[in-house]
Amino acid sequence: MRVRFVVSCWRRLELANQGNREQRVRINKQIRISPVRLVDADGTQVGVVPVDDALKLAGERGLDLVEVAATARPPVVKIMDYGKYKFQQAKAARIAKKKQHVIHVKEVKYRPGIDDHDFEFKTRHARRFLEEGNKVKLTMMFRGRQVTHSELGRDVLYRVLEEVNDIAKVEAEPKLEGRNMTMVLAPK
Repeated sequence: MRVRFVVSCWRRLELANQGNREQRVRINKQIRISPVRLVDADGTQVGVVPVDDALKLAGERGLDLVEVAATARPPVVKIMDYGKYKFQQAKAARIAKKKQHVIHVKEVKYRPGIDDHDFEFKTRHARRFLEEGNKVKLTMMFRGRQVTHSELGRDVLYRVLEEVNDIAKVEAEPKLEGRNMTMVLAPK
């Protein structure tokens, strides 16, 4: 009983750590497969050599031997400064993360008997969200017996679509779910 519990805990821990693992790169003495295809520090191909000779060559230059293509046969290794290489990879990852734009879904809520000023105010918000590149979920909320006249809510949603039609397209048509009707707009 206790053994089964410990094993299940280890499995959970392994599954949790799978997403955290970064790709492991073998360097210097960690490279065990011989022979290897060696690439010099300036990018010229030296050829297929034993690992010991490649390590000796890297040591003479004061650099590291890094495995670049482990799945190739023979594996490809390169003579380089490993610390500098890791720094450049981290820097490139930071720049890529900074440049990426995450699309959020913003929600704007309406009611069937909405007044003109409130309608214009909420529609301006929806327009701003779309201009920022986000999707907009329009929610029509019904109270009490208003749900029996869902066509009034659908008309309001289509009125919003007419207002933002120049910058938006319909991603999901109006759909009634319980007491709410939703429609999703995406930027063009």
